[in-house]
Amino acid sequence: MIITQSKYVKDILTDTGITQSKATNTPLPVGLKLRAGSGEQLQKLEPYRRLLGRFLYLGFTRPDICHATQQLSQYMQQPSKDHWDVALHLVRYLKVTANGGLHFNSTDCFNLEALCDADWATCKETRRSLTGYYIFLGKSLVSWKIKKQTTVLKSSAEAEYRSMGSTTCELLWIHSLLKDLEINVPTPIPFYCDNQATLYITANPVFHERTKHIEIDCHLVRDKYKEGFIDPKHIASKDQLVNIFTKILPGPKFMFLVSKLNLVNIRRSSA
Repeated sequence: MIITQSKYVKDILTDTGITQSKATNTPLPVGLKLRAGSGEQLQKLEPYRRLLGRFLYLGFTRPDICHATQQLSQYMQQPSKDHWDVALHLVRYLKVTANGGLHFNSTDCFNLEALCDADWATCKETRRSLTGYYIFLGKSLVSWKIKKQTTVLKSSAEAEYRSMGSTTCELLWIHSLLKDLEINVPTPIPFYCDNQATLYITANPVFHERTKHIEIDCHLVRDKYKEGFIDPKHIASKDQLVNIFTKILPGPKFMFLVSKLNLVNIRRSSA
């Protein structure tokens, strides 16, 4: 089964006048540094806000645009021409991926698998970090999220651990839902993170005394680890799928990771 919103994408292309413009192969230009107040402020705010609302809706089936949408959504109150140009760059990416959709495999495999990541102090205005995660059921992507964290943290390990806490909460909810549907999910659930210090915190309770400001996340993740609910594992940064949510990647790397999310072109898949 493939879920796509190709007609919705084509409506966006028509409404923004991008149908004849050159396409791009990434949602955001490499090296982009968005800031509040950069460039000339837009006189009419409604087109920008309406376009971002459409991106948000499209993101329910297109995780590949969620990072770009999150970045642009920070400037809804006072968008500038620079922000509008970046939004149109995202539309040009949609032009080349208009027929993209999420592929859900037909399988009796109900193994859950999670990957999480964080971009430490990424916000230039607040220095708050980004949380991102993916959760797979079998080979199908069933849950994903990107969100700015609510507090400023002193290290990348702390930001990653907070991301692990958010992902663990989502795993608990999905596991409970599947249990209500009488679907047995094997545990422990593989849980991949690319930060070695974060994995050390999980396995070493003594280290928690130095991380009291993230104490709730520490207790939650460690308790579920001790119970055998999750099995934290290290993954190389180059193989971390959640980099799509936390970094602006060059085209070849971005498209390689997108292919691992079971995002397919419906025309190619039906050919």
